[in-house]
Amino acid sequence: MITNEEFQRIVNYVKSNYGIDLQHKKTLITGRLDNYMNRNGYSSYSQFMSKVEKNPNGSEVRDLIDNLTTNHTYFMREAEHFKFLKDIVLPEVKRSLGTTKDLRTWCAAASTGEEAYTLAMIYKDFFALEDDKWDTTILATDISTRVLQYATEGKYLREQTEPLPDIWRRRYFRNINAEECVVSDELKKEVVFKKFNLMDPLPFKKRLHIVFIRNVMIYFDDETKNELVNRIYDMLVPGGYMFIGTTESIDRAKTKFNYVRPSVYRK
Repeated sequence: MITNEEFQRIVNYVKSNYGIDLQHKKTLITGRLDNYMNRNGYSSYSQFMSKVEKNPNGSEVRDLIDNLTTNHTYFMREAEHFKFLKDIVLPEVKRSLGTTKDLRTWCAAASTGEEAYTLAMIYKDFFALEDDKWDTTILATDISTRVLQYATEGKYLREQTEPLPDIWRRRYFRNINAEECVVSDELKKEVVFKKFNLMDPLPFKKRLHIVFIRNVMIYFDDETKNELVNRIYDMLVPGGYMFIGTTESIDRAKTKFNYVRPSVYRK
């Protein structure tokens, strides 16, 4: 049984280090950590948190985050974003970057990889015969080691790929057996997966053109969200786009972004 003091200790640690607000998520915390605590022989949450706090780079921290973060995604999720990207954003990019041919995209909170791979397929499809002349490599990040390993391996149930066009499924996936498939090496080369905490300084040497940061800021309080949005704004090139989840919004009075359409903003 978790005490109120232990609960608050976990809430404070996750909030201060990762920006995630779990103040009203006591049931989620105990539901996801009770079995872990029992399996690993902890007599109390205090014992576990002492290990977490003493070794910020240890396996306990990794396990805490892997257990408490929600990683729900799927191919072509919120498909209207991808249509807008292909119909509006990429033609603009092609015109404005015609000389450098260097398109810089960040897929934040990438979870198990479906979003980043969807972006990569769209880029491949859009640039087509000019694909070898463009650098469209996507940086995909998440704080969960577990989901990043899954994404890097690129193995999915075949039914998970059903939202994708048949031509993409044939070109970019290889069947392993009757139920599973794996992302092709050709597509894997288009995405770099890395562990990254959104509360850390943004790790980019060059400014970005496109940022997908969808369905993660719902876990942040308003102050944390505004700070992150403004850091992203500063890291975008003029005219760069930010996509957030379709159920999300930002406080336009406290950020500099221009509103384009619901859940799409531009510098």
